Amino acid sequence: MPQRLHLVFGGELVDPSKNVFKNVDDIHIVGMFPDYATAHDAWKENAQKTVDNAHMRYFLAHIHRLQDEEQEASTTEELG
Repeated sequence: MPQRLHLVFGGELVDPSKNVFKNVDDIHIVGMFPDYATAHDAWKENAQKTVDNAHMRYFLAHIHRLQDEEQEASTTEELG
């Protein structure tokens, strides 16, 4: 079975309507996870801790897609 690495990270955004971090040095790297389910659980836990701060945002990145450039991108990646 192929490995499907996922990265969960987050931080404070300049503007909640854009994905631009206020300070890149303060990005919280939650961790690298071997599958989507555990990454999603980590993302959800951290996102819920900061739900009262509209400028805080956590992301779940599909690192395995960077390893396999032949794999088609998802529709969310195409939104840019």
